[in-house]
Amino acid sequence: QVQLVESGGGLVQPGGSLRLSCAASPITITNYHMRWYRQVPGKERELVAMSNIFPHITTYADSVKGRFTISRDDAKNTVYLQMNSLKPEDTAVYYCNAVLAYNPQYDYWGQGTQVTVSS
Repeated sequence: QVQLVESGGGLVQPGGSLRLSCAASPITITNYHMRWYRQVPGKERELVAMSNIFPHITTYADSVKGRFTISRDDAKNTVYLQMNSLKPEDTAVYYCNAVLAYNPQYDYWGQGTQVTVSS
């Protein structure tokens, strides 16, 4: 059973920072494209950040460029999303997603972690 376990969400004031973590098991993230999405009630899930293994690229939604950073720690089999200069509009449930690079039908999701930006 593949598990992607997100953590690090919570309540933060505007301008603050949070770091989300996504610990994967038993898959090895070096074989997977890793993505962070977010969703607010009544809206479609939005791709926030993507770390692909081939081509080796990292991309961000325009709304978070310069503020969010996706990174991987292969030794810990964990992906992170560092979120700085948070805004109220960043409030959402954030989901981790893993897609097997060589066979995209293998597509896994975490349970989500709530991020609330409010004063």
